Parts: sequence; structure tokens; C-alpha cells
Amino acid sequence: MVWRGSTGGRLLKEKPFEGQVALVTGAARRIGRAIALKLADQGADIVIHYRRSKTEAEQVVSEISATGRRAIACPAELTKKRAIEKLFGAVEESFGHLDILVNNAGMFSPARIDEMTEEQWDTMLDTNLKAQLMCAQAAVPLMRRNGRGRIVNLSSIGGILAWPQYTHYCVSKAGVIMLTRCLARALAPEITVNCVAPGTITFPDELPDSDYIKRAPLGKTGQGEDIAAAVAFLAASDFITGQVIVVDGGLTLS
Repeated sequence: MVWRGSTGGRLLKEKPFEGQVALVTGAARRIGRAIALKLADQGADIVIHYRRSKTEAEQVVSEISATGRRAIACPAELTKKRAIEKLFGAVEESFGHLDILVNNAGMFSPARIDEMTEEQWDTMLDTNLKAQLMCAQAAVPLMRRNGRGRIVNLSSIGGILAWPQYTHYCVSKAGVIMLTRCLARALAPEITVNCVAPGTITFPDELPDSDYIKRAPLGKTGQGEDIAAAVAFLAASDFITGQVIVVDGGLTLS
């Protein structure tokens, strides 16, 4: 089904990802789960990656399968190249191709500069940055087989703002922004690469962040759906690449 909008007669699909396959890393919980459900709702079959949250991943698979879309759950330690190769091998075996990669998996923890260990630095950079590069590398052959592909990386406003208590996190997320730009140049024109940088996102079982709400111009924190909608927008576009969409209620304006 299509509808004719006010964009000069351009036709927009109701299910823009019909017939496409999307891999969302870290999709068992929170933002990743919201993204997976959004892409499935818009027609995609979904590969749910998880590291430890097997029960939650299987619940997301069941929820998607109930809508008539195909979904599978695949575990992988994304800091290990061999595990990533196995993950993408499972994608190829199950679906034969890949259209969308959402690099969502990541970690967040504090570490004072004068106390940060080499292990803390390496773990943060490996999880938040190296894993995104290696997943993109593994996705490219599957996407080029189709002649097209979409990669959406998740950064953070921590990649834009300086948080001294989270230096290793901020550096990793700033790296994601530059990785996005470099990949966009390297993989064009067949594959677009973009980035979403969330602000504070809260879920129903969490207390509101009153300080964030006070400082953000829109006077609220975000929801998983806010990030999922931005990811879906970028994944559907044929003419956006190398861009960062900040979804933060305007916090970075101050």
C-alpha cells in the first residue's frame, strides 16, 4: 500500500522495509528492543543480537513473530572477530542477505581519569567502537550482494559533550561519529552510513532524570520510540549519508 503525500507527489511506502532483513545488535532490551520492534512493524525481518540476555531476546523474537515477521535471536561477543563472523554467518544462513545493520550494542560506566585502568579503557573502546567497525566490515559483503545497504550507528551526546567522569565513554562515542563519516565516504554509493546520538532515554521502570528534564529545552527525557523513529528514518532514506541526528530534547543547545 502507498499513499501520496505533500512531497511533490512522491510515493511513500506504508511498510518501507517489506522484504528486507535487519540486524540490530544489543536488541534484547531497552533502545535496541525498541528499534527492532519498530523495523519489524515497518516490514523488516529481524535478527536479534544479544550477549547475555537470552530470555529477553527470545521474548522479542516471539513478539515479532506474532506479527507475521520472521525473527531469530543470535548470541555473540562483539569484541571478538570470530564471534562476529559466526553471527553474520547465521544471518546469511537464515536469510541469505542483509539490508540494514543497526550498531546499537554498547556499554556505559564511569571512571575517573586518575583511577581509570588500561582494562577499563580497552573494554570501553572495544565494546563501543571496535565492535561497530567489525560489524560493518562483516555486513558489507552481504549488502553489496544486493547492491545496496543501510548502516545506522548509535553514538551518544556523550560523543559531543565532555563528561570528565566518563572520558573513556565519551571518546568511544566520539569515535563512532567519525567512524560513521569515514564509512559513509568509503562505502558510497551502494551503502549509506548514518548515526543517531541519543540523550537520556528512560523506560517505564526507571525514575525520571529531574536534572536532565530541567536542563533540556523540551523539558523531558526521551523514550525508546524516539530513537527507533530516528533509526527507521535514516534506514529508509536513499539520500542521506554521513550524518548525525542528535535526539536529546534540545539539551546540547545549551
